[in-house]
Amino acid sequence: SDNYGIARMHWLFFLLPSQNDDTGLYSLLRGVPKALLPGIGGKKILDFWWETVNMRQLFTEVYLVTNADKYKHFERWATANDFPVENVINDGSTTLEDQLGAVADLQLAIRSRKLQDDIMVIAGDMLCADQNFDVAQVIRFFRSKPGELIIYYELEESEKSSSRGIVEVCPDTHRITRFLEKPQEGLTDSRLASVVFYCIQRDTLSHLSDFLSLQPQASDRSFGRFWEWLVNDKQLDVFGMKLPTGFQLIGQVGLSDYTKWLTHYSTKPQDNPAKPITFRSYARVGLMGNPSDGFNGKTIAMSISNFWAEVTLVESQTLVLVPHPLNDPTEFGSLQDLFCISRKEGYLGGLRLLQATCKKFYQFCSKQGIALTKQNFTLKYDTNIPRQVCLMKFYNITDNDLPKPIRANFILNVETDELFITAGLQDRVVQVYEGLVYMDFSKKLMEEQGYGNYVPMDMSGLPPFWLAYLSDPSDSGRIHSNIRQRWLSGEPLVVEAMKTFAELTDKARMALRARDWSSLAQLMDQNFELRRTVYTDDCLGPGNLKMVQLAKQFGSAVKLPGSGGAVVGLCLDNARLVRLHYMEVVHFC
Repeated sequence: SDNYGIARMHWLFFLLPSQNDDTGLYSLLRGVPKALLPGIGGKKILDFWWETVNMRQLFTEVYLVTNADKYKHFERWATANDFPVENVINDGSTTLEDQLGAVADLQLAIRSRKLQDDIMVIAGDMLCADQNFDVAQVIRFFRSKPGELIIYYELEESEKSSSRGIVEVCPDTHRITRFLEKPQEGLTDSRLASVVFYCIQRDTLSHLSDFLSLQPQASDRSFGRFWEWLVNDKQLDVFGMKLPTGFQLIGQVGLSDYTKWLTHYSTKPQDNPAKPITFRSYARVGLMGNPSDGFNGKTIAMSISNFWAEVTLVESQTLVLVPHPLNDPTEFGSLQDLFCISRKEGYLGGLRLLQATCKKFYQFCSKQGIALTKQNFTLKYDTNIPRQVCLMKFYNITDNDLPKPIRANFILNVETDELFITAGLQDRVVQVYEGLVYMDFSKKLMEEQGYGNYVPMDMSGLPPFWLAYLSDPSDSGRIHSNIRQRWLSGEPLVVEAMKTFAELTDKARMALRARDWSSLAQLMDQNFELRRTVYTDDCLGPGNLKMVQLAKQFGSAVKLPGSGGAVVGLCLDNARLVRLHYMEVVHFC
């Protein structure tokens, strides 16, 4: 056993029969087992897999199964690479005609070595596009599921599903609902291809004999046919885990295809490890309906380009989170300087947000069955807004792996679950979608699908909104007050107010579509007054109320765009808008 609780598990390499090369272009490679051909970076394909296993004490024993024709090659390889020669198993076949079949080879290894534990099976001649994934993460996911595990990846555009074993995976349970071995076009829309990389529970090994008794022909004793039978016919629980990389089984293709894929994987951009990955997140403004987003209401919000936060990530030897010189101060001019900065800005900078984001990102991918590569990075930021998108790009996680609605939930969970920050889902949704977004957080939607209905809206032709803010804003926790407790207890004033916020949002949506700016301005004022009634002036604070009062003196509609410390307005009188601009520190959205 080891630190991951992996007790008595066996790893078996399988070397599948090669296809012949009749072109004469690869005569120098003729007779060389495919697993001993050069892989990425010149390292032999089998060397990579052996190092992956050998560098971590994750397995009790490791076995290699090959045929009699190539046995001597692998015996010498074992001697040169500190692999136990006695664990190289010869299945006795010398030609394609007398081969046993992959499943029969597995059965041979289990019986000859009297294996009675969980096993991991992998093709030793499988070319892997990215050689940094963590096999321990695969085993942890296998241990967390009540069944077998199949590794899969998303086919590239040039790859045909008819040449691979295709899996259909339930996105919620990660259970493989159907396995199709080299399906004809039109049988499935899935582009998820399984590879010869499996974890099998010891109680399932008895099914091997049953399958073999049904398949007298060696050509039908492939792993693809076995999983097709186990998943579709026997309906056993088999789960899938995605690796964000490509695979090619070299033993089943010609040498020309081998060189093509080796060149493709070797020259494929890895997003240039030396080149930083930078993403910018824009500030957001709650235009209507907030703060009902946390109370099954509806809101409209938009991102603005005036303010933004930027995160930069670059690959490095160790994982480093760089403190921000302003937001994460560790040196002060004096004790008085520390006192003044702490009183105004608090104690918590953005570093905790980065750390919590990284932690939740790893946790999310592990739970969702996405194996990450063993790459480290240095992460720095310009403000205290966390961003997970850099991590997605760095680890090749797609929008299908982490869809936008789920991404918004993920960001919110970083703040609420990890750091216990009072926050609403509206801000996270508009940060992910950007632009102008209508959001419906009704209880039915949130319970049925786990997120609301988010509809991007047309931003062209919008009037000039303005934004003003305090240099010392209120704390978000205070501005939310005890409203949640009152709402959960069913207080009529709060419950009805949240419903009214939603109604105002629907009316504002209609006004935006109709370009009815007068109606939109009136609705913004109504939104503020309703919020003032529910939250009271003591909760809103004198600074927020002062900004609202000044705006109204200039005939501008005005409301709070978030938790406090800023106001957003719409002034339809251009002359008054100019005067307001010189009166206050106002930014135009």
